[in-house]
Amino acid sequence: MFDSFGEVTQNSIYLHIMSLPEAIVYLLVSSGYGMKVGQIAREINARGLYTRRDRTPVTDKQVYAVIMAHPETFVKSEGRIRLMI
Repeated sequence: MFDSFGEVTQNSIYLHIMSLPEAIVYLLVSSGYGMKVGQIAREINARGLYTRRDRTPVTDKQVYAVIMAHPETFVKSEGRIRLMI
């Protein structure tokens, strides 16, 4: 399943790296600035940070729904999503 460096091998079962809210926080922290919803969705898909159960790409609508469901964590200002912390 994992090679000697802890990497997932080609024959391993699929594992979620992180939840969608965790992936959004990770991107915002690593970017150091706010991001647009579309940018967040594209980066999550490009980096493989989160994959839906049906393995389709994360959509802008899903990212927006998570952001609106967690007002204690995310804030939307000037068209960008930022962390409250």
